[in-house]
Amino acid sequence: MKALFFLRHYNDIDHITPVISRWVGSGHTCDIVLIGNSRFRNDYRIKFLKGLNGVRMAYIADVLTPIEFLGWFFQTLILIRSLRRPFIGPIMKVLAEVFNAKRREPIWQSTANRLLRRSFGESSEGVVVFDWIERNSSICVEWVKVVLSTARAMGLGTVSLPHGDSPHASQLIRRRELTLEPDTTFANAGIFEKVVVPNELCSVRFRPFMDNQKLAVLGSPRYCDEWLAKVAELMPPSPLTRSDSKLKVVMFLRKSNFSTFWEEVGEVVRIVAGFPGVELIIKPHTRGGWQQSLTKDMSLRRLPNVSVAGDIHSIYLMNWADVIIDLATSVVFEAVKRKKPVLAADYLHAGRSALAEFIPEAELRCRDDVYRNIERFLSHGCDSFYIEEHRQRFVREMIDVGGPDVLSRYVALLEGQVRSKTSQNRDHPHDRAAKLAFA
Repeated sequence: MKALFFLRHYNDIDHITPVISRWVGSGHTCDIVLIGNSRFRNDYRIKFLKGLNGVRMAYIADVLTPIEFLGWFFQTLILIRSLRRPFIGPIMKVLAEVFNAKRREPIWQSTANRLLRRSFGESSEGVVVFDWIERNSSICVEWVKVVLSTARAMGLGTVSLPHGDSPHASQLIRRRELTLEPDTTFANAGIFEKVVVPNELCSVRFRPFMDNQKLAVLGSPRYCDEWLAKVAELMPPSPLTRSDSKLKVVMFLRKSNFSTFWEEVGEVVRIVAGFPGVELIIKPHTRGGWQQSLTKDMSLRRLPNVSVAGDIHSIYLMNWADVIIDLATSVVFEAVKRKKPVLAADYLHAGRSALAEFIPEAELRCRDDVYRNIERFLSHGCDSFYIEEHRQRFVREMIDVGGPDVLSRYVALLEGQVRSKTSQNRDHPHDRAAKLAFA
């Protein structure tokens, strides 16, 4: 069986690489088209995928004609929400009105046809895979709709796979989110025939926007046992070296659009740094970290035992650390599986973290909790931090949903979406909407 995977940024590469690895390991083949920043060409996971039998990889600019790529890139720029900001936003809005849906359609259609015909020819057996397509995606939803509509017309299946997890157990977590209503960030998910989520907590995002039969809860491909064992072999040597400090702490931050109480985050940094023998590394989010006020605070940067991590993989930092302070990220799920202490700093942001929800002993509720935990780790070490019953429930319900053989379930779902010619004439409601938009 054949699959076409589109990969665009750090997170979806991180979470979909395990699925691709198991897909080709099951005897199937696939094409991978990189549609994001070209710097990921040298990522260790991309290099791993390139070396697999049955994988063909290309950057989108190398597949399309120069005219098609320039048109695709221009139309993507004028439509993605991340550029709808002061100064440049009004220009993009005017360009989008001038180059309206009808004028954009030929480029969308020609690029979709070229990509799909390249992978599947005249075959009607295959599946097209994107990551979650959100309102703020750096990929144009209008183009994705055309790709999916064209794929279905060819008799191909369409699937959306996770590019992350649900580190929050609450909903109002971003700036200016003030009412408990379905989050329209995920409203476009219904354009796929199947949307996969790792756990039930994550499924809450998507259920308001689709038939429940479209949604599959399959566990976490990134943090399942099979992939953690594999990725440990793939990682290049760490650039970090162990020092003689008594306690090594890493703090993981969220993106700037999440409501974070930055003044108090700075106070926590000062509390931790005030303990002799403690070394602290702050890890900004992989996207938008430069926008966070904490990373610009020179008084913190001047502390001799505090540093800000640059372009370094989070897994290196977790391997280096004895303890992790987390502001609700899913990257710490791996540390929980390895029984490494993670302090859920819920009082530093507006949300309720999944970690604190499942593992109450990990929650920080005030400065006293920060101080006492660091003091405890220095005095008694980092063992026996978790109540094992709580940790096992977290692993069972957040990562191994349905059992530890997670990747086989992902492969089975993709195989189930490889459709025959007899079903290619079924009309999809979003296909009808796309035809009307360009009419």
